[in-house]
Amino acid sequence: MRPLARLNSFLSRLPIHLAIVLMCILWLLPTLGLFVTSFRTREAVRTTGWWTVFLPQPKAVGLPEYTQYCAACHGADGRKIPSADLSSPGVVNAFPSSASLLVMLRKPVNGAAHVANPPLPVVPKDALAALSPVVTYLQTLSGQATATSGFTLSNYVDAIVGYKGTKDYLSDCQAQVPSTTAVFNCNASDIANPAGMGAALINTLIVTIPTTLLVIIIASLAAYAFAWLDFRGRQWIFALLIGLQIVPLQMSLVPIAQLYVRLHIQSSFLGIWLFHTGFGLPYAIYLIRNFIASLPREIFESAYLDGANHWTAFRRLALPLALPAIASLGIFQFIWVWNDFLVAKIFLSTHPVLTVQITNLIDPRGQNWHILTGAAFLSFLVPMIVFFAFQRYFVRGLLAGSVKG
Repeated sequence: MRPLARLNSFLSRLPIHLAIVLMCILWLLPTLGLFVTSFRTREAVRTTGWWTVFLPQPKAVGLPEYTQYCAACHGADGRKIPSADLSSPGVVNAFPSSASLLVMLRKPVNGAAHVANPPLPVVPKDALAALSPVVTYLQTLSGQATATSGFTLSNYVDAIVGYKGTKDYLSDCQAQVPSTTAVFNCNASDIANPAGMGAALINTLIVTIPTTLLVIIIASLAAYAFAWLDFRGRQWIFALLIGLQIVPLQMSLVPIAQLYVRLHIQSSFLGIWLFHTGFGLPYAIYLIRNFIASLPREIFESAYLDGANHWTAFRRLALPLALPAIASLGIFQFIWVWNDFLVAKIFLSTHPVLTVQITNLIDPRGQNWHILTGAAFLSFLVPMIVFFAFQRYFVRGLLAGSVKG
């Protein structure tokens, strides 16, 4: 009967286990795809799915399409026409995408269609799909890529410096190809380019760290006051703070923006510090107050009998004992401010943070989205470090005030 009981226990828990596994797959699979895509080349992202990196790769992606449209005139090696040598990186770099290649191929040559036998599809979408493998093969033919299965750090580099050139930052700097969107020096100074993620990272840290510290300091002082100081209206004020948690910040954007304009702090770090601090305090005070109020009263009474004042009790008793709640609050506040887009877009337009800068990397025509994969991982690298550094306090902080003593 014992093996049968174990089997019944296993079968009874099987649906729960399957549900947990399914949820993990649904959460982790897109993240895995984004992570793999961030290391793939531009044309690899355009022509094949991220899962193909785990499949056997052909030696020359795009060879059939090249043979179909180009080999008859340019030759199998691309060198048949000296004035249009497709094995030359300089020639190939002029057509970094299927769209740019299609524009050139639509132009007539000597009064006839550039590609006539067989002709390109009439529908632009179908023509772009047919030429994407050709662009990939031209990179291979010119010695600049071996296959779409190769991995590269170009997406991360382009995101950091904000590069939107013909190919990628490293290749164009090496070939001394000038960028049409910004001036690049091809050295370490490009990391601070205002259009890149490097400068946005600094702006995000300037916004997030002071805001988190301000919320922790003010909330800790207020929480101790609500927990251990007896003053008139304490419960009513605390109830008001709890009610303020449900007020959406969107309804205050316009009046606060008007106030900031009058105070001349619009598009300044001070303005966004005050905004995030004000909207972060209600929950912060509620969290820390519940934790401090759950501490044994005898500890504080003993300190008062020994002559300690409230400042001493707060500094030497409340703060050390409330460290789990404070660390948990720090994680919450840091991640909330770090991931904020709306407030930063409105109140800090002249100093874009990471969330705003990611949207600026998108080309107006919808291109360069492959850079966003690297930018996305760069944007949550610091929050992940913060979370894992303080994760041992996380669960203890979430249970703040739920257990007495």
